[in-house]
Amino acid sequence: MDQTKIVKMLRLMKLLTGNVSRTIDQVAKEMGITPRTVYRYIDDIREAGFVVNKLYGNVYAMGKVGRGLSDFNRLIYFTEEEAYITAKMIEGIDNNNVLKRDLQRKLASVYDSTSIANYIDNTANAANVEALADAIKRKKQVILKQYESAHSNESKDRLVEPISFTANMIDVWAYDIENDDNRVFKIQRIHSVEVMDADWAFKSKHKAIKPDVFRMVGNLNEKIVLQLNTRAKSLLLEEFPLAEKDLKREEGKWLLRTTIHSLEGAGRFVIGLAADIKIIEGDKLRKYILDYQKKHIAKI
Repeated sequence: MDQTKIVKMLRLMKLLTGNVSRTIDQVAKEMGITPRTVYRYIDDIREAGFVVNKLYGNVYAMGKVGRGLSDFNRLIYFTEEEAYITAKMIEGIDNNNVLKRDLQRKLASVYDSTSIANYIDNTANAANVEALADAIKRKKQVILKQYESAHSNESKDRLVEPISFTANMIDVWAYDIENDDNRVFKIQRIHSVEVMDADWAFKSKHKAIKPDVFRMVGNLNEKIVLQLNTRAKSLLLEEFPLAEKDLKREEGKWLLRTTIHSLEGAGRFVIGLAADIKIIEGDKLRKYILDYQKKHIAKI
């Protein structure tokens, strides 16, 4: 669902909630869309758990919200970082402000949702994301047509069961049927997506891992402890806001205690601020950085 559609659907909900009764034709004209599109949007709104009543003729109005309120995230999407930052801003509002509780409640209802459209710049990527989102929703297998593998340097079709998206819709986490494992596929490396009629057949093998604070996913579960000076701490929070929950000040020093799922994200951050960070724990991370230094930096 692209951003324009989300905005129009919300506008439609607002029009159908008002005290003035409008026919579908009137709504379509006011919104600059066709009556057929209005009916399609009404179906989407109902599918999200909201009640839309037919009053008479072709006049419709929003009814009382049903049990599907928690599914409102199908219409409004937040990345985890967006929700976290927004929550921190709301926390700064005076407790006596009557709006604070309502804002927190509304944010909580969509906190675990993910943004589908806000980060899609490429039209082909957007089409692939839409197809994958549809397959995830309907629990269908898909073929990632001519997927470009960075490891084998070849392009081939991959039959997978898509599970969820990673941060900012950059990757999709899916079960690879041929290789019998869960892995991340980069959206930009997918030529096109073919949604199959076949339902998921390997749900018991699905395993989606949430990105670490450095926005990386993978099968690694490496606990690390980094000691940061004030500069490194500030840059960490600016670039990776979710790291704040794992950051503590102990005996006058900033310590990041977290678990990483890939060495690449944390490795790049530490390499870029090598003079400001000390690895207290994380042997694999330390080895990754030393190997990187020998392989790449030493050549400069």
